[in-house]
Amino acid sequence: MSDSSRTTLVDTLKRLDQHLDKLPGSLTGRVRKHLTELRTLLLEKRPARLALVGRRGSGKSSLINALFGEEVAAVGHETSQTGAAQWYTYESDLGALEILDTRGLQEGSNPAEDDTADSPEASIQAALSDTAPDVLLFLIKAQEVDAAINGDLEALSSIATRVKQMHGHRPPIVGVVTHCDLLEPQYVRLHQPEDEDSAELQEKQERVEAVQSHLTNKIDSYPALADAVVRTFGVALYQSWDAQGRRRADARWQVEALVEYLLTQLPDEAQVEFARLSRMQALQKLIANRLTQSTAMVCAGIAATPTPLADIAPITTAQVLLVMAIGYLGGRRMDLEAAREFLAAAGVNVGAGFVLREAARALVQVVPGFGQAVSASVAYAGTYAVGTAATSYFLRGQTDDLEAQFQEAFEEGRKAAPDDLTAHPNPESA
Repeated sequence: MSDSSRTTLVDTLKRLDQHLDKLPGSLTGRVRKHLTELRTLLLEKRPARLALVGRRGSGKSSLINALFGEEVAAVGHETSQTGAAQWYTYESDLGALEILDTRGLQEGSNPAEDDTADSPEASIQAALSDTAPDVLLFLIKAQEVDAAINGDLEALSSIATRVKQMHGHRPPIVGVVTHCDLLEPQYVRLHQPEDEDSAELQEKQERVEAVQSHLTNKIDSYPALADAVVRTFGVALYQSWDAQGRRRADARWQVEALVEYLLTQLPDEAQVEFARLSRMQALQKLIANRLTQSTAMVCAGIAATPTPLADIAPITTAQVLLVMAIGYLGGRRMDLEAAREFLAAAGVNVGAGFVLREAARALVQVVPGFGQAVSASVAYAGTYAVGTAATSYFLRGQTDDLEAQFQEAFEEGRKAAPDDLTAHPNPESA
């Protein structure tokens, strides 16, 4: 986000907050909660932090590559590769993700990379002393869930306890069973189920489920972990690249399901960047819906304030920021150019001297029901329509009939507007 865009966002959220001071007391807290959510999602957004812990060869580096679909981490095929645990920041045009890559638990040889710590646990704890992970992922091969796993789980328990001591909270732990593609029958491809014999595919899937269940039961036997592990996933992570960096094989399976679940475990401030970086439309739509809902509630709250709204700029300005935020989720920059693009697609000419106020006024042309003053229900429905149309445009690539989408979404928004909020109309718009 550019400095100018950030300044605009800060100023706009501050002005919206001031308007909400005029709301009836019973509504102020509820609407301001949505404004706080907008502030957290947009103003305090940061990369997600994932800590990867597991035995050597469990697939930690492969998981990093699988998350991005690119070769961004070295994979040690024969020897211990990762040295001192370190936060690895992956950056691209879509954002960044911070990953703590660690030494293998119970490793039988020294890592290829340098590490001054005496043990993998000490190395991991040193890296976690300054920065707490949002989620701790415990990786283990499908073939090793019953092979000396007690040592792994004791180390995991120690690490989780140490994080709680250092940072005051214990992060959620997600179990990741890797190499599921190597379970019998090995020739059955989990990533191409439509090409496999249904009986053999079911046999392999049942083996995956049995391995996941076994790991869950083992984890639950450790009191320090039983209430910390939130879910276990079986995945396949295999990818291969040639000497020119071109991917020549991709057998990833269940990675999207894992990524989608991780989003639910992240704090709000990490969700926008994670959804944007994932390139997953379902995740981006989920966040876009939250942004739309919160912005609609704030705009309805402003319209419900007992203040003349001859100038509806506070509401339409918030709607322009909503368009910018949804565009950002879809890969655009967080700036006014995204709003200009969207309004142009809707057939609105905002002129060469494009500024935020001008965009806000132009938006009135495509939002049904807006006039010199608006009711809370119209403000809610109009904002809902803006967010819905922006989601279709930026996340689904739908460019046709935006005006018709506005009209349909506006009617949906009228029906969805909370009764207790719209029951407090602005006297000037009644």
